[in-house]
Amino acid sequence: MSQASAANGKAGPVKQISAEQLRVGMYVHKLCCSWLTTPFWQSSFPVEEQQTIAKILASGVTQLWIDTSRGRDVAAIRQHASEPAPVAAPSATDPAPFQFAPAAPAPMSQELQRAATLIDKSRGAVLSMFQDARMGRAVDLGSALPLVDEIAGSVMRNAGALIGLARLKTADNYTYMHSVAVCALMIALARQLQLDDAVTRELGLAGLLHDVGKMTLPAAILNKPGKLTADEFEIVKQHPVAGHALLQASGGIGAIALEVCLHHHEKFDGSGYPHGLRGEQISLHARMGAICDVYDAVTSNRPYKAGWGPAESLRRMAEWSRGGHFDEKVFAAFVKCLGIYPVGTLVRLKSGRLAVVAEQPLQGSLLLPKVKVFFSSKSQTYIAPLLLDLAQPGTGDAIVSCEEASTWGLADIDRYWIAP
Repeated sequence: MSQASAANGKAGPVKQISAEQLRVGMYVHKLCCSWLTTPFWQSSFPVEEQQTIAKILASGVTQLWIDTSRGRDVAAIRQHASEPAPVAAPSATDPAPFQFAPAAPAPMSQELQRAATLIDKSRGAVLSMFQDARMGRAVDLGSALPLVDEIAGSVMRNAGALIGLARLKTADNYTYMHSVAVCALMIALARQLQLDDAVTRELGLAGLLHDVGKMTLPAAILNKPGKLTADEFEIVKQHPVAGHALLQASGGIGAIALEVCLHHHEKFDGSGYPHGLRGEQISLHARMGAICDVYDAVTSNRPYKAGWGPAESLRRMAEWSRGGHFDEKVFAAFVKCLGIYPVGTLVRLKSGRLAVVAEQPLQGSLLLPKVKVFFSSKSQTYIAPLLLDLAQPGTGDAIVSCEEASTWGLADIDRYWIAP
């Protein structure tokens, strides 16, 4: 049995190479070094640019494992099997790495209108992409990537605006709004993990396209208002494979979007689908996709279930993460990028007033967001809405608990953080 086979317990496409043999187009399965000594958050990833190779070489890594089922094989890029390929030096004519246009932080009041316009504009583009894939036509990256760039710009200016608005869905717009929401969440999480702009852009595209396979499901199952039967759920579980096949047939879709589409329902403990992958067998990108997909799903109202509040969703997801559903490190980063009290969370203050979190602090403590006070728990009456910045000295109030609107008989509380 070969060393690669022994390392995996069975024959497979994973092989060990020297770092000097690494080339763009390969897929790194594992670096032969301590995770703490590398500049990479993820343990496995596609090599999509020369800078990645330079980082690996600069970190002192001399050996690594590649997965030839996900990327190029070393044998395909050298003249003789016994001869290592020369290290390709960056050329002065190489294109500059992709970077997003600069985006200055903006207050919620300014970004909300831009985010609302962007969401409205995205409807046609997303539905067209899904229809193209379903009909076997190539996904129009000329339309998709500019949309990702616009979503990234909004997230960089004020992530709470677009992510908060995208959570507010109806049955009619769930499909495209879910795609926009997961795109925005993937971008926010990628920035929290300090991934470069090129990878962040690919992750945003992955968020847009991750559920394209649902276009192959019968409408009666996809839109069923009640609980699915066991047989119906088995049909639903086929959508990642179907989506992956659609995107592959489309052509031009990068490895990250393909990976997220195929494996965003895998779980860290191996209980997910379609392949039952476990732990770091699941790429970082797919682990990110799993978290973003679940968060948007559980916070959204569906025909068969009202969505949970943002903070309640994070609390339950934290329990699932400890139980093996998610990668705990990546989930911790996800919480940090959304805030302990995400926009739209109903909270009770020390003063006894109820408020909705209206904006995350651009700097400072995540425990001190801006809130819109609107209800007195003592007198059980509505009061004049008031925007309160808990980080301001002398405010004299603080959050003591998260609440559920249904407990207080409150409805449509989102209007308080959306209103100027």
